[in-house]
Amino acid sequence: MARETATSMDVARHAGVSQSAVSRVFTPGASVSRQMADRVRASAEQLGYRPNVLARSMITGKSRLIGLVVAYLDNQFYPEILEKLSTRLQAQGYHVLVFMAQRTAGDIDAVLQEILDYQVDGIVLASVAISSSLAERCDAAGIPVVLFNRGQKDNRFSTVTSDNFAGGKALAEFLVAGGHHRIAYIAGWEGASTQRDREAGFRAGLAAQGQDLFARGVGNFQSDMAAAAAVEMFSCRERPDAVFVANDHMAFAVMDALRHRLGLRVPQDVSVVGFDDVQLAAWPSFDLTTMRQPSGRMVEATVTALMDKIEGRNGAPQQLQVDARLIVRGSARLPDMYVAAQERK
Repeated sequence: MARETATSMDVARHAGVSQSAVSRVFTPGASVSRQMADRVRASAEQLGYRPNVLARSMITGKSRLIGLVVAYLDNQFYPEILEKLSTRLQAQGYHVLVFMAQRTAGDIDAVLQEILDYQVDGIVLASVAISSSLAERCDAAGIPVVLFNRGQKDNRFSTVTSDNFAGGKALAEFLVAGGHHRIAYIAGWEGASTQRDREAGFRAGLAAQGQDLFARGVGNFQSDMAAAAAVEMFSCRERPDAVFVANDHMAFAVMDALRHRLGLRVPQDVSVVGFDDVQLAAWPSFDLTTMRQPSGRMVEATVTALMDKIEGRNGAPQQLQVDARLIVRGSARLPDMYVAAQERK
């Protein structure tokens, strides 16, 4: 029998089972015994049968596709998230379609129209905003939407973020405890909730310790802009003695600019801290002190929220915040409490 003409009925006859049993074996999440699955897959392999996923989606009305919209992938945090999200969704029998969009709501509207044309079963918006008009269209179409690493005032959608305010506050407390008095901040994109919350927490932490922000620049979550902001900020006669950069991706560029363009030493001349704890942060060349976003827990919460909505288990939107954790490395001056702890080891 030619491989391309094998059907599910052929597999059923060859394996000595019903056609519905064959269908269950190739339906993600369906209940079937291991013995049955092994027998059916062995027959399918021998006959050259492959299930037609597109045809099944037309019958079931489920594409088994999740649309993922990201604004950029040069930030090392998002390739890590894409891998974890894809792996987790595949375990649920879904696959990810990735779409690139700019940060503006208008551009995202255009991209999401294309996603809707694919009849996806759900949408994850990673660090992008959503307009009210698009929100209404997604609601009307009954398509679940979860915002990842971005808050939203519209409470019709579930959101999953780390506690950016608390993370910013913890970094301020760490820098003040390290004896810094001229503490600066390099912001991300001003339209991002993550940026606003991190800065608000940072300023609140400084105020609680009797300090104000010494200087502020804007990096827009882009490495070249962050480096330029750092050069301008640290070329002044009285420069900061510490800087919180709104994410690791920008912090790496800032550290390189401080060292190689201005000849400053990190942390002897200036302490640098970031936010995310991407894998590169632990490399010896950066050794970055940063807030760790618990990406695994954030992805798990995102997938759970999507599956609950898709499968009708819980339709209530949730605004979920996961605690971030301070990871102390060598890019910032250590407070006395950390020095004492290391000496006791």
